[in-house]
Amino acid sequence: MNNQLTVFEEIKKINEHDSAFWSARDIAKILDYSEYRHFLPVTVRAKEACQNSGQNVNDHFEDVLDMVKLGSTASRQIQDIHLSRYACYLIMQNADPSKEIVALGQTYFAIQTRRQEVQDQSIEDQKRVVLRSEITAHNKHLAQTASRAGVQNYGVFTNYGYMGLYGGLDSKQIHQKKKLKPNQKILDHMGSEELAANLFRAPQADAKLGRENIQGEAMANQSHFEVGKKVRQTIKELGGDMPETLPVSESIKKIKQVLQ
Repeated sequence: MNNQLTVFEEIKKINEHDSAFWSARDIAKILDYSEYRHFLPVTVRAKEACQNSGQNVNDHFEDVLDMVKLGSTASRQIQDIHLSRYACYLIMQNADPSKEIVALGQTYFAIQTRRQEVQDQSIEDQKRVVLRSEITAHNKHLAQTASRAGVQNYGVFTNYGYMGLYGGLDSKQIHQKKKLKPNQKILDHMGSEELAANLFRAPQADAKLGRENIQGEAMANQSHFEVGKKVRQTIKELGGDMPETLPVSESIKKIKQVLQ
């Protein structure tokens, strides 16, 4: 069976981003469809399954035009679809189940998809640990700068930064929005994307206080709010998810224990 599974490995391709993908035309041949047009309904059902799972279809199914040689000098363009591992898994789930090769494909891509998920999670965990550590360091420096600017209530100052970044939500409201317990620290349950947004906010607020020589608690709080709001606007312009909508991650303390 392992030898039969290698056929899917042999047709795997690597793009310019070092990510694996498969050609829909190659998959159609492997699955023994007599013509590519007979295989296309399978891709349609797979795309629907992808969308229903909450995934972005374009991230997994890329419509392309490839050149194929017709002879020593002639060539023509043909339509194809570049498929991710997950797309191939969905293809196998929606292909003709009576074909033995389809069952083998289900096994292969289920294993490969799971391996990729584990690898991606490991990378995400490592990114979170690094970003969380950097935020701790930047927040310490920001606290010192804020103190020199006249800030006496650092908790309120922090809340202004959160309110700018989180569309008006303070730390208590963020806890409620993300259904965190009162003793759970917000930063400890952020994913890497959310941590990166906050990491951008903290040093920019620090720099603004120092660069503009801001003095007075009210002015410092307002400056922190403006920086957070600017970061939020940048995320919006880039088409990113707002931080309050991002999912809660497992405690960073547990992740550190696993990675040790």
